[in-house]
Amino acid sequence: MKVNVEVECTPEEARVFMGLPNVEPLNDHLVAEMKRRMDENITAMQPDELMKTWTSFGLQAQDQFRKLMETAVTGATRP
Repeated sequence: MKVNVEVECTPEEARVFMGLPNVEPLNDHLVAEMKRRMDENITAMQPDELMKTWTSFGLQAQDQFRKLMETAVTGATRP
């Protein structure tokens, strides 16, 4: 037997119905805090230093991914 039930409600109504907590105030606070910290850090850093930081992270991630792939290939080719 197959039964289909369609419920039409808003996300807030579904949250309340399922007994989930309302985390919207917490989310708003976290987003505001992240914005405040970003604003403080961006004004403290020079644009060229910011780009160096972002670029070095990107290069490190590329190197780590390459090493991961080399290890996977080496492990797959061993008998």
